[in-house]
Amino acid sequence: MSITAPAGFIAAGVAAGLKSTGAKDLALVVNQGPTFDAANVFTANRCKANPVLWSQEVAKDGVVRAVVLNSGGANCYTGAEGFQTTHAVAEKVAEKVGVGAIDVVVCSTGLIGLANSRDDLLAGVEAAAASLAAEGGGDAAAAIMTTDTVSKQVVVEGAGWKIGGMAKGAGMLAPALATMLVVITTDAVVPAADLDTALRAATRVSFDRLDSDGCMSTNDTVTLLASGASGITPPLADFTEALTQVCTDLAMQLLKDAEGADHEIAITVLNAVSEDEAVEVGRSVARSNLFKAAVFGKDPNWGRVLASVGTTQAAFDPANLDVAMNGVWVCRNSTPDEDPALVDLTAREVSVTIDLKAGTERATVWTNDLTHAYVHENSAYSS
Repeated sequence: MSITAPAGFIAAGVAAGLKSTGAKDLALVVNQGPTFDAANVFTANRCKANPVLWSQEVAKDGVVRAVVLNSGGANCYTGAEGFQTTHAVAEKVAEKVGVGAIDVVVCSTGLIGLANSRDDLLAGVEAAAASLAAEGGGDAAAAIMTTDTVSKQVVVEGAGWKIGGMAKGAGMLAPALATMLVVITTDAVVPAADLDTALRAATRVSFDRLDSDGCMSTNDTVTLLASGASGITPPLADFTEALTQVCTDLAMQLLKDAEGADHEIAITVLNAVSEDEAVEVGRSVARSNLFKAAVFGKDPNWGRVLASVGTTQAAFDPANLDVAMNGVWVCRNSTPDEDPALVDLTAREVSVTIDLKAGTERATVWTNDLTHAYVHENSAYSS
């Protein structure tokens, strides 16, 4: 049930007619309380969609009562009319579930520049509101899919409390946060300020480390809702650990479903001066089309790894770098070492380890290979 596994939540997913396929395309999640604390993280892209602009204002007081999400169109760069559509959708949700519009987060995903039918959206909200149920989490997760091939859901249980999550995303996966919509629910009692602290800590090491294709979305939204229905207030450290597990699980599901990917690649940078420098190095490799194409061709071309490391501002000695691929140290002290032929790249999971030998910090960035299927998918994208 994912998002409805924690007590205090109901959800629905319906077909509002936004998708030409007739598939489900509108989801509604409602927090029934008794508490309504929330935290949100949005895209860092300066070009933001209308729902993000609206939801940023909703998020300011740390209270969210409902989240409405549509696939089939991003409602981004659709002018004043598009923002009015977002407002109208929030008002309709408020009317149907008995809350204030300023407590309704609105999310959209799909093609930029596509004006969603306001009439279809409002009718979809009515249908979703009529279908709300404690068993509606699966339908909601299906309704937010675009190029996703599967829905993404997860539940993690604490000591008498739960966290549930759903996500969509299969392309434009780059921080922050990856092109995705994510709703996370919990029945723990957690004040909004603590939710914000926990969410930012969790996204920093999960969604923000996912870099599939270096392209940042205009619509990224992660919303965390706490109903308090369990009556239990867990230690913040325990809650953050469980939330990080949820976010990491969803991030890995996004990676596995990345458009056209044949390999999921974990790039771990060791012994950096700082965590930020470790991330910078890992991200540079993750964004190398040459490296990603080599992995697709099952070529353990470690030279492309070093070339990417060299474009960063991180501290290291260019003559003293080590690189391993799937546990084979193909490069030591910036010279050839073990035979690259020992690297088996037939499996989907690939690990790359880079030792900077400059400090004690480490970080992992996740990416995927660059394939013919990715190019095909994005040359004729349809929501």
